Amino acid sequence: MNQSNSSVRRMAALALLIAIILVMSYTPLGYLQIGPIQMSLLTIPVAIGAVVMGPGDGAILGGVFGLTSLFSAISGRSAMGTAMFSINPLACFVVCVVARVLMGWGTGLIFKALHKAMPKKEKLNCALAGLLAAVFNTIFFMGSLVLFFYQTEYIQNLVTSLHVSNPFAFVAVVVGLQGILEAVLCCIITCAVSVPLRKLWSK
Repeated sequence: MNQSNSSVRRMAALALLIAIILVMSYTPLGYLQIGPIQMSLLTIPVAIGAVVMGPGDGAILGGVFGLTSLFSAISGRSAMGTAMFSINPLACFVVCVVARVLMGWGTGLIFKALHKAMPKKEKLNCALAGLLAAVFNTIFFMGSLVLFFYQTEYIQNLVTSLHVSNPFAFVAVVVGLQGILEAVLCCIITCAVSVPLRKLWSK
């Protein structure tokens, strides 16, 4: 395949994944409200793009995911996001957008490293990348949330209501079961979709 056709194919695939993220963001599959935070399955198309197309496109898709999260905060669709935006809009941007860009980029880098180390373990590599995409999303989102907002009145009220005494316990309680479910789903679906797509992508 020549460079021009490859570029067109990449742009078409990127546009399709962006469209999927945007559609999911306006359906119950995109953001599921569980407790004080929203569980998101938007990590899945980001992970698929990062695995199939590389870390750069993973970062772009993560940025789109992050912008939908920021829009939820600005529009009032997310109670926690709206509270963060009212307290510190710039820090809210970092939590919502920058964290997701890092997630997509990191997932692509991890997959490249896994593929280099285990070139014959395609399914395992895709599954691990999907799993780590969800883990990265949790680490970067909750890490930046604690860094910028843990001492605010809004988060401290949550800390009191959840009966926890430190940031680590707060993250564990808030993430909880939905974080595990998100990771499992991202692992399974990313593997199931990325393996055949990578075969097509290499032709």
